[in-house]
Amino acid sequence: MTEHLIDPGIVEAHNRRNGDELAQDYEALAGTLSRRGIDCEAILARVSALEIAVPSWGVGTGGTRFARFPGPGEPADIFDKLEDCAVIQQLGRATPRVSLHFPWDDTAEMASVKARGEELGLGFDAVNSNTFQDRPGQKLSYKFGSLSHVDAEVRAQAIAHNVDCISRGQALGARALTIWLADGSNFAGQSHLAQAFERYVESVRAIEAALPDESWRLLLEYKNFEPAFYATVVQDWGSCLLAAQAVGRRARCLVDLGHHAPSTNIELIVARLIAAGKLGGFHLNDSRFGDDDLDAGSVDPFRLFLVFNELVDAAARKAWDEAPALMLDQSHNVTDPIESLLLSADAARRAHAQALLVDRVQLAACQARNDVAMAAETLRRAYRTDVTPLLAEARRRAGGAIDPVGAYRLSSYRKTVAARRPQSTGSGGGIV
Repeated sequence: MTEHLIDPGIVEAHNRRNGDELAQDYEALAGTLSRRGIDCEAILARVSALEIAVPSWGVGTGGTRFARFPGPGEPADIFDKLEDCAVIQQLGRATPRVSLHFPWDDTAEMASVKARGEELGLGFDAVNSNTFQDRPGQKLSYKFGSLSHVDAEVRAQAIAHNVDCISRGQALGARALTIWLADGSNFAGQSHLAQAFERYVESVRAIEAALPDESWRLLLEYKNFEPAFYATVVQDWGSCLLAAQAVGRRARCLVDLGHHAPSTNIELIVARLIAAGKLGGFHLNDSRFGDDDLDAGSVDPFRLFLVFNELVDAAARKAWDEAPALMLDQSHNVTDPIESLLLSADAARRAHAQALLVDRVQLAACQARNDVAMAAETLRRAYRTDVTPLLAEARRRAGGAIDPVGAYRLSSYRKTVAARRPQSTGSGGGIV
């Protein structure tokens, strides 16, 4: 039986208070959709099936390179993190898996981590390696690169770390390894641009060869800048695609919504990666300027909708051999991380639900006759539909909260864990 860290009675009482209003709103939405020839129950079933992983590091307070301002009750270790992730799943019912990051979540007790996850009703998603920081006692430094370093010994060390992450993922029941590479250069002439990329591909091939079986995936991230500001080794989706194609079938591209220059057409990138058979997954967040790691849908919810529109279209066309993985990847600097992750998971399901409402027959007809105005309006009509009752009803039926943030605040969970967890201290000059 799943252990609940928030008293189910609190959730049930909360839902009773809001149940009548939800029933009326859901009935009204179902009627509206019925007039458009859409079965609300069918949409609810598909939305309920959408699962988004939560990053273990996301339940702690983030920060900038200038400072971090920790909040009360921050998790002190992976077991505390799992508890917070379990609360998000208990209330939101959209995030049944956790993605771990090594060495941040390092422990000799991987079997205990898996067992605790099972007690809390959680599984494990892709594991993440870290060669962008030096660990205490590490033999060789990653200051000038890791998987693309000019020194073969440094590359071997970075490869070994990734292989160790795969082993830890096996112990957890994960099926993917995500690699984000910080390697690059800050000055022209600092690095041989072509050879650095070749060394990266060679290193990733060695990691791919260590994957346990054909069901595993190697998810390659790209990022256009930071900490390398002149030239990043894997700076965009084109470089990532070239690498994934060179490595092999199990290597796929991972799209982090924040890893693009402002005004980049991310949905077009998604479409191209689908066409290439190399879309592996997403890190969902939002941004204004760059890799801001803001809450998903908090700045540009229409862009999130357009991304999901491509995913729904691809699923209808059976354009892939497996659906891409979805994970939140955010830095919560001024909000309660649990609240932000609840709202972001809801934003992802909202975008998915709206994308499912697109009249694809009408859209195709408009596109075929070059009816620009009505093609755009077909998308906007779906986007403008308020699917809030549908999302709340999906949570209620799954045993979650109609209003997850409201129920969370009623539970006083944050106050409870703050009383037993050591207070984290702030710091400056580090990005979390």
